[in-house]
Amino acid sequence: MCKHEEKHCPRCHVAFECKAGTIMQCQCSTIQLSVEERAYVESRFEDCLCAGCLAALQNEYVLFKEKHIYR
Repeated sequence: MCKHEEKHCPRCHVAFECKAGTIMQCQCSTIQLSVEERAYVESRFEDCLCAGCLAALQNEYVLFKEKHIYR
């Protein structure tokens, strides 16, 4: 059986359970990131984030992209 790890989100500091060993059951699998969104997140954080922060960063990327398109 895979061991799950208790982590703290580096963005909001909320505790969550990382299930990297069974990724389809991990809370992060509820957020579907595009390749570009994933790169945006990875450029800012090195460790796992909670699902809430992943969703917030996904929205932040959309705004970032729109801002740079309409310059």
